[in-house]
Amino acid sequence: MSTLKEPSFRESVDLMFNRAVALMDLSPGLEEKIKVCNSTYTVRFGVRLRGKIETFVGYRSVHSEHMEPVKGGIRYATSVSQDEVEALAALMTYKCALVETPFGGSKGGLCIDPRQWDEHELEQITRRFAYELIKRDLINPAQNVPAPDMGTSEREMAWIADQYARMNTADINARACVTGKPPHAGGIQGRVEATGRGVQYALREFFRHADDKALAGLSGDLEGKRVIVQGLGNVGYHATKFLSEEDGVIVTGIIEHDGALVRDEGLDVAAVKQWMNRHGTIKGYADAVQVENGAEVLEKECDILIPAAHEGVIHLGNADRIKARLIIEAANGPVTFGADEVLREKGTVIIPDMYANAGGVTVSYFEWVKNLSHIRFGRMQRRAEEARSRLIVEELERLSSDRGLGWELAPDFKERFLRGSDELELVRSGLDDTMRTAYQAMREVWHARNDVHDLRVAAYIVAIDRVAAAYRSKGL
Repeated sequence: MSTLKEPSFRESVDLMFNRAVALMDLSPGLEEKIKVCNSTYTVRFGVRLRGKIETFVGYRSVHSEHMEPVKGGIRYATSVSQDEVEALAALMTYKCALVETPFGGSKGGLCIDPRQWDEHELEQITRRFAYELIKRDLINPAQNVPAPDMGTSEREMAWIADQYARMNTADINARACVTGKPPHAGGIQGRVEATGRGVQYALREFFRHADDKALAGLSGDLEGKRVIVQGLGNVGYHATKFLSEEDGVIVTGIIEHDGALVRDEGLDVAAVKQWMNRHGTIKGYADAVQVENGAEVLEKECDILIPAAHEGVIHLGNADRIKARLIIEAANGPVTFGADEVLREKGTVIIPDMYANAGGVTVSYFEWVKNLSHIRFGRMQRRAEEARSRLIVEELERLSSDRGLGWELAPDFKERFLRGSDELELVRSGLDDTMRTAYQAMREVWHARNDVHDLRVAAYIVAIDRVAAAYRSKGL
């Protein structure tokens, strides 16, 4: 273990910010304004449960209001603290700016282990937490829009949306107060998979650029690349499922809180997830080697490492033993500032969290727009697209018949071409475009400037520059 002091998560974010702004031409006042967290609200509330009053502590932090509403998830975990929430809110500011969603950065958290409470109890707790935030406009379609995060899901978002509607009966845009809702409660198709799908699109874009692959010592496309994932929650599961099924990667390791599974020939991600859902653990899964100390598997040889759970899993104590050529940060802050320095010196390429896991906020933006427009995507144009496509197909078939060309369209082409885009296809298209465009903006800074040596600094520079431009337009 290194004797160097490991910075906290909050300190890591600030240090990474400092490293980027040192290469920018910002006035000291504007630099400080962008860096600091605007406000944090701490709430302590009681709920009568199991015959007594239980007191809970929650937070909602607003980092930047250069654009409104501000956006950021609510997590349920015993590790939640003011420092963690403020660091995550700062990351949300930069993430939204990088992928050009018109939001400021915010984050929320409740100090709770959701596994200790049954569904009805969690609903009571969630509704009371939401009540405390709503009455202070810390949940509001025009001011502050939460989303799911670690320990929360569509279910909690539906409860929050309903609580807001009960307290604001005349607000026609009430459903837009929170994103990540179930589709039947005002949500959008593709939101649950969005962050994992964004990781897939980020890797696809990285592998389109030969220069970038070469820097990571990689070549070819994603097919056959060996992947280890840490955390098979919503993000890690969807990312590896899509990458293995659609891009041909081989998932050789899955790390969870209670150990790890290793199989050099490749693991069936869906089968592992089914086992976890059924048994609550990866232990006992038959078709793999069980490793008691999961953290050891982070250091196993692979092409791509996907940390998709907690912050700080790659740190000064293990960074020099990480063998992955490419790390894509599906979680928030999985690589500490100290580890980032070590890995950069080793030549490891890191696709940073503020870009790699931006799929969630991107599709949340689409959901918010859908809620404000009060119409699902594709409803107006889908059948018109189909009708225009049918005209083309029928004309091609007529020409073939009239002129005796003797060819016909493949049935699967005809079926695919005639189908208009539904909501899920439009969401995936918008997400793919967002991830491509954001990567290209980072890449341009990375390769155009001699003083920028990695994608993380490039991402911070792009994001901070956009936040600064928004503040300047307000007269600051």
